Amino acid sequence: MARIEVNHIRHSYLPNPQKDSDFALKEVHHTFEDGGAYALLGPSGCGKTTLLNIISGLLHPSHGQLLFNGRDVTKLSTQERNIAQVFQFPVIYDTMTVYDNLAFPLRNRRVPETDVDRKVRETLDMIDLTSLAKKKARGLTADQKQKISLGRGLVRSDVNAILFDEPLTVIDPHMKWVLRSQLKQLHRRFGYTMVYVTHDQTEALTFADRVVVMYDGEIVQIGTPAELFERPRHTFVGYFIGSPGMNVLPVALEGRTAKLGAQRIELPGVPKADNGAVELGIRPEYVGLGREGMAVQVSKVEDVGRHKVVRANLEGKEIAAVIGEDDEVPADPKVRFDPAGINIYADSWRVEMGA
Repeated sequence: MARIEVNHIRHSYLPNPQKDSDFALKEVHHTFEDGGAYALLGPSGCGKTTLLNIISGLLHPSHGQLLFNGRDVTKLSTQERNIAQVFQFPVIYDTMTVYDNLAFPLRNRRVPETDVDRKVRETLDMIDLTSLAKKKARGLTADQKQKISLGRGLVRSDVNAILFDEPLTVIDPHMKWVLRSQLKQLHRRFGYTMVYVTHDQTEALTFADRVVVMYDGEIVQIGTPAELFERPRHTFVGYFIGSPGMNVLPVALEGRTAKLGAQRIELPGVPKADNGAVELGIRPEYVGLGREGMAVQVSKVEDVGRHKVVRANLEGKEIAAVIGEDDEVPADPKVRFDPAGINIYADSWRVEMGA
């Protein structure tokens, strides 16, 4: 496994980029620690697949340097980097058996046949395909074919890293959960360095130890699932993580008070925001609905099973609150913000609060 250092890397698909908007990947500077499980999370076009392909060697960056365990691999091929990559759509040989598909990358490296057999059987057991070992891949289901593709990434024990580019897109929802759980178990068991690209927050938060959130060609936050939920560093992280996402409201600051229209909201500290557009962010889970607080007009109540999402209007701004499955909406509803859940943003970036 490898420690991967992304050293001030930028990339443009244009021949002569001049400005920031010409770059698909703006400056990225980060270290993926040896044996870590990471997810690159963000919407389409945010640069996550570009970054993954630079790590794998399918792309060479316009600027910057890539190091594996301190060695410069920026100009090396994928093969020279010793990377395994699993793509969105299964890359397998339909005319081969399941066993031979897994054996192929090992035989291609002239691994002794006894070692090939041992590794293939171990991997078949990992991905639960032992019963199909002698079956041709042509007749298998989409999720079984993707399991083979995953297995080909896992069968080699000598790889520096295993990279996944939205590998569960073609899989049905239940099988997604199963395969995600298996990948998590494999990581805990073998300690592979894994980097997993996805636009699905559930996949990212359940797979990774640390999630790298990308937006508009750059990394906006790296953290544990709990950190991304409790303290989003950027308003985009607040929108993107959570269902529903964070309420973000334009406010004016006055010491420890945020002013929203005629309302005054007490803050847990004094925000260190000198200028820029100021916004208050609060998760729906921290918005209390009852008979005391700020008056709202309820527009919709969504029953999503384990809880209800209440959509309401506060001083002309749409907000969401999460209440219990059996809770009722009062006739004259009011909301209160739990200070523990309040974040303040200046120009979309979170600011600290002093005492």
